Amino acid sequence: MLRTIMPALALVWVATAVPAQEVERFALQGASVTVILHPFLTEEETATLRVIGQSTDALALFVPEGGRFAALAVAPAEGFIRDGMPVDSAVAIGDLPDLEQARTAALDECNAARNGGDDCQIVLEISPE
Repeated sequence: MLRTIMPALALVWVATAVPAQEVERFALQGASVTVILHPFLTEEETATLRVIGQSTDALALFVPEGGRFAALAVAPAEGFIRDGMPVDSAVAIGDLPDLEQARTAALDECNAARNGGDDCQIVLEISPE
């Protein structure tokens, strides 16, 4: 019986040890925009993500044609804006047929471009409504 309890306790510990990320959702021009607010994001980065969720012009930079899926991946140690400029390792991928493909493509390219540190994380997702 102890063998079955220990793995269950380990899963409970892992589930409570990893804090949930705050998520904000926006509906804009036929798109659903999800902003994932990781603790590593700066105030400037958080504000920029919120603007994307609330501005049709900013949204058009990520999904120019509309109606498809997009994601933005960021290396935690590098962020995506430094000194007012985009960081090379931050990768936005758009115009894909589903959200999982957008996430995977953004993470793969971001991880290939980052300069060490923790694996990239998704900070923005865009889906058609």
